[in-house]
Amino acid sequence: MNTRITKSTMLIALLGLSSQLFAQETPTSTSAAGRFSPTQFRTWSIGVHGGLLTPRTIFGNSNHQFETPVEHIGYGGYIKKQILPSLGIQADFLGGKVEELRMANGVDANGNTTYAANTGYKTNIQWSGALSAVWNVANISINQENAVLIPYLKAGAGYMSSGATTTPNTNDAGSYREGWFVPVGAGLKLGVAKGINVDLGYDVNFVKSAKFDGFNGSTNDRFAYAHAGLEFAIGDKSKPQLQNYSSLANLNKQTAEESAELRRALSTAEQNAQRDRAQYAKDLGDDDNDGVANKFDKCPGTRSGTVVDGSGCPIKVQREIIKETKVITEADRKVVKDAISNLEFDLGKSTIRSKSFATLNRVAGLLVEKNFSLKLAGHTDNTGSRELNLRLSKDRAESVKAYLVSQGANASRIEATGYGPDQPIATNKTAAGRQQNRRVEFTLY
Repeated sequence: MNTRITKSTMLIALLGLSSQLFAQETPTSTSAAGRFSPTQFRTWSIGVHGGLLTPRTIFGNSNHQFETPVEHIGYGGYIKKQILPSLGIQADFLGGKVEELRMANGVDANGNTTYAANTGYKTNIQWSGALSAVWNVANISINQENAVLIPYLKAGAGYMSSGATTTPNTNDAGSYREGWFVPVGAGLKLGVAKGINVDLGYDVNFVKSAKFDGFNGSTNDRFAYAHAGLEFAIGDKSKPQLQNYSSLANLNKQTAEESAELRRALSTAEQNAQRDRAQYAKDLGDDDNDGVANKFDKCPGTRSGTVVDGSGCPIKVQREIIKETKVITEADRKVVKDAISNLEFDLGKSTIRSKSFATLNRVAGLLVEKNFSLKLAGHTDNTGSRELNLRLSKDRAESVKAYLVSQGANASRIEATGYGPDQPIATNKTAAGRQQNRRVEFTLY
């Protein structure tokens, strides 16, 4: 009865401890591993394995009481919670048999150890459970997002129920004892697919029981387990497994994607610039030589010499052109000066603001009354590309011409030119200087 109570109590304690550890989520952004969010990775996994149980271990067998080890098939599984890329907590389960034959019974005349025939023991591991920390020594990704090779070390503590049958039989034959054991091990995992690893390992278990082999003493109370198995990640298959994740490989992947995106952006920008240059040449050309740029010409293809309005359409009633000597007075120059000082456009556009109409109307009346010719020269500062500034300066000069023609001025007597940033009248290094350079000059003749 006491044995059953102890067994149940220890099993419940082990499962309770493992559930508390597994309930801990991956650290948040305030911890050293904050970038490893549980929403981005799969942190749970299960594994199954099988292999050989043997009483001989890598820690030496010079004081062993038995001569002949017998290997038996072992089997087990585990549930693991990955806390960090290099650290996981694992609940292990193991079963199988450990056996040895021919116990040492003395020394012969030559000093050699002699062994008794028909002696030995076979220990059946009824059940065992252990909680271990697993440390991934390295993550060899070979430039892939999921690791190809992960060597690891593990250590922990466990509790087992085992029973030994000895030859010749003892009074303990068929009975089971419970006790603690300490598992340590090493191995490596091979990533064969996303979320699937081959697990190759070697564990040594130190049993804290005086009669693991059925005999008093602890000489033989250790055994090794060499095994192979498969590990499966649990969760969303689209997410990588945290222990297999290589941040370096992911960084290389992101860098390649950003480089490709940058190349696409540069290619698109060059295509847009080429398109803009072609459109600029087309818009500011004057295919029919009527003095109105194609962009503003609503009547393309007019005959050479035809008097047209600001939209490029022929004027039905043409004014008689009288060649005479024109005298430009100070009053005329003041009309033009007032128009220049009051001329404003929308920011970055060629649209004339309404506050400029009154002074432009007086310039149009002056051109109609005295039949003057007028040269409009658009200028900008050096902010932005030269091509954009050439286009903007030409567009603004054409807009002024179109407005004057709409008020009755003769389009053939108005010349509109854009010089962009090429003819500054002040320094472009100050805001005041750039403001002076953004202008449209009126020249009467």
